[in-house]
Amino acid sequence: MNVLLISCYEIGRQPFGVASAASWLQEAGHDVDCLDLAVESLDEAKVKAAGLVAFYVPMHTATRIAIARLPEVVALKPDAHICFFGLYAPVNEEYLRKLGVQTVLGGEFEAALRQLAGRLARGEGVAAQQEGPVISLERQEFRVPDRGRLPLLGNYAKVDMGDGQQRVAGYTEATRGCRHVCRHCPIVPVYGGRFRVVQAGVVLADIGQQVRHGAQHITFGDPDFFNAPRHAIDIVRALHEEFPAVSYDVTIKIEHLRKQFRLLPVLHDTGCLFVTSAVEAVDEATLERYEKNHTRQEFIDVTREFRRIGLSFNPTFVTFSPWTTLDSYADLLSLLVELEMVDSVAPIQLAIRLLIPQSSRLLELPEMHDMIGPFDEAALCYPWTHADPQVDELHAQVLARAQEGTAAGQSRRTIFADVCRIVRDSLPPASPYRDRLSAERIAHAEVRDVPAMTEPWYCCAEPTEEQLLGASTGQV
Repeated sequence: MNVLLISCYEIGRQPFGVASAASWLQEAGHDVDCLDLAVESLDEAKVKAAGLVAFYVPMHTATRIAIARLPEVVALKPDAHICFFGLYAPVNEEYLRKLGVQTVLGGEFEAALRQLAGRLARGEGVAAQQEGPVISLERQEFRVPDRGRLPLLGNYAKVDMGDGQQRVAGYTEATRGCRHVCRHCPIVPVYGGRFRVVQAGVVLADIGQQVRHGAQHITFGDPDFFNAPRHAIDIVRALHEEFPAVSYDVTIKIEHLRKQFRLLPVLHDTGCLFVTSAVEAVDEATLERYEKNHTRQEFIDVTREFRRIGLSFNPTFVTFSPWTTLDSYADLLSLLVELEMVDSVAPIQLAIRLLIPQSSRLLELPEMHDMIGPFDEAALCYPWTHADPQVDELHAQVLARAQEGTAAGQSRRTIFADVCRIVRDSLPPASPYRDRLSAERIAHAEVRDVPAMTEPWYCCAEPTEEQLLGASTGQV
């Protein structure tokens, strides 16, 4: 069976899910090819040769782009079996089937994808109903990902060291899913508070092959690297022992960082450049709604502990939600100035708007039903408008400034200062935040060279028109 695996976007990373699926399919004797439309054009010959075309959809943006490219693929190969696999496939199953997608796979998808290819190769055709579950959480023995059919690592996002130097970045995963059930998280509807471990030998072999192909840095894409802290620490110690010059970054909840302060020096000493954490908000009421299981003070404590041990901290936020007010937004910016985090926050993080996908646990909140409109299938989310038009206007201005400044290559500090000016202009004259966000106060915050990925967009970023239309724009 000729199988074509298509990735559309994964925040500038070479897609682990596609490489993992390719390994399982190749092992079973199928002819596998891969495309990553984030960095290469659609290859018509590859599409026409495929009996099974499977789109990898690990995030909202990727799913929107995949849906936009689907008609082009179907027109090229009308008799191909179409599959969508990855985190965002099962939560959008109903809409995908309306579009003609025949198989939808989420969770641990590799075995099911291999079984599907086997049935098609045997000529068993397409059943009226999908065989097997849409979501599988079966424990599996992973294979070392097959990356040979994907574009070279140099085509993807790099690590900007903050001093003008850049490093080629690889990407792997040590776990999937998450043991937590934060209300706003898109992982929860699929994994429901469970996670699965990728065997350490597989992770290290995957890192090794990427280093041999030029990787100088590895991003661990686990939703939470400390879901299995012993597993995680064993891996980074082995990584550092074998490749002491290779750096890495991870994502960890504030809750876990606070509980595992003793492990932070281990991260620092084994080459961790920075830790990303989905802080989301700093007001207690919103944190409770999200069920983040951390407090404002714990965020502050973690930030200061990172500063003490010399490890860079990369907080991310959902800055605009139905509960955002002009004061709460100004308070967040003021706190970032106080903590000297002006250079540590990517500009887009100042403009992220809450995304409410199908099956979100936010729908459990009675207040949500008065805030949202009917589900928008094309946008893959529930639309909402803020009760205060000033907040929506502020979001539009901040988003435009973040996008323009990033596109122009302006510094985080410059964009942050301009966002603060926009906020000051929105606040009433008597607001105390006008002084707290003054240009002088921002200028006096310590300047820091912080390492960061050159592709800073997070999972709530909307796809661009160029991505949706399939224009060849190179790195996105």
